[in-house]
Amino acid sequence: MKILFFGLPLAALLLARDGHEIVHAAICRKDARGVRRLRRVLGKDRVSLVPAVTPAFLNDRRREEPDLVVSWFWTKKLPAEALTLAPLGAFGVHPSLLPRHRGPDPYFAALRAGDHETGVTAHRLDVEYDTGALLGQKRLTIHPEWNAWTLAKKLDRPSLALLRETALAFASGMPPTDVVQDETLATEAAPPSDDDLALDLAKPCEDLLRLIRAAAPWPGAFVTVGSETVVVTAAVRDPEAPRALKTGDATLFQGAFYLGAGDGVLRVTAGRLEDADDDVDAWPGDHLARALAERL
Repeated sequence: MKILFFGLPLAALLLARDGHEIVHAAICRKDARGVRRLRRVLGKDRVSLVPAVTPAFLNDRRREEPDLVVSWFWTKKLPAEALTLAPLGAFGVHPSLLPRHRGPDPYFAALRAGDHETGVTAHRLDVEYDTGALLGQKRLTIHPEWNAWTLAKKLDRPSLALLRETALAFASGMPPTDVVQDETLATEAAPPSDDDLALDLAKPCEDLLRLIRAAAPWPGAFVTVGSETVVVTAAVRDPEAPRALKTGDATLFQGAFYLGAGDGVLRVTAGRLEDADDDVDAWPGDHLARALAERL
């Protein structure tokens, strides 16, 4: 089967390994891993770094007569013209159980909501994000200690497996049945705003821990201490914390940084100062406490 691919190189390489002919692979990020390898496998003329899908680009692809358009982590909306280039249509895989958590940040949305389960969904590509008919799903139980980065990595393997299974089904002449999404179950997964990321210390510990995990390591949930903004990327409920710590307090004590929540105390185990020069996801809790102490 002849596939026109949009997205990250790894998926295109796996589709080629499965025996499909990748007539062209449009790559969305110049720093994406695997671009050189993909060019070796497909040939340089069949791989393009595409910052924007232009009419000229689509005209060139139309002449290659693809059977199916496939997308995997393409970062921009594909124009309607791209979705009609192939007789079998176009599909992609989204990292949530659609129609739940449509949008660009389903990892944050799933963890912030306290979901116990998520997954990946193969779906028809439509002019609106994540609204096309469902073609298949794989489910994954969310471990209570995972953050957004961990969840994203855990979903990569089932996402690629579902992508390959769906493409092979089309190639076999027995494509998956289209199932229209139930709009009454749809939720949105927009990128979190600063208001979404601010830690409200009047909330219960579990609510704060969900937010911290959902936002970690980037952009990170945050709290203000004096004139400093502290990004918190990991914390634990600490029953041994100072008893004098009250709800709303953000305090350094004996080399550790504590947050007084609505029903207990959290000890910050990783984080960073927002304006720190270090380009790191997080420092260990004791490092963060020392850096904060130097500022206050």
